[in-house]
Amino acid sequence: MNGLSGATKRVADHARSIVQLEIQLAATELKRKVAALAIGIGLGVGAALFGLLAILFGLAAATAGIATALPVWLSLLIMFGGLLLLAGMLGAVGAALLRKGSKPVPEQAIAEAQITTEALRNGH
Repeated sequence: MNGLSGATKRVADHARSIVQLEIQLAATELKRKVAALAIGIGLGVGAALFGLLAILFGLAAATAGIATALPVWLSLLIMFGGLLLLAGMLGAVGAALLRKGSKPVPEQAIAEAQITTEALRNGH
């Protein structure tokens, strides 16, 4: 009987060791994935920052190009007006889309469910 309880104890100890190793493996894997995710987010933020700077330099170059034919103040005013117009258009389209999606209710699915419920009640 002692041999059986000793074997049972050894099996339980081995099972406990296996579970601990699996937990360590999972923790290591999660740390690796979180580190990769953090680096990816950091690189994405850096890319967005440099992209924004590139757009700003492009706008400055376009303004300088306009300034070759017009006074600098007028070139800056034209760029300001163009950007303001673009911002207004994007804002209007965004507001319209927000109003359109403001009620995220599946109206067609609800109507179909009501039709199905009526059909079942009427025995069809």
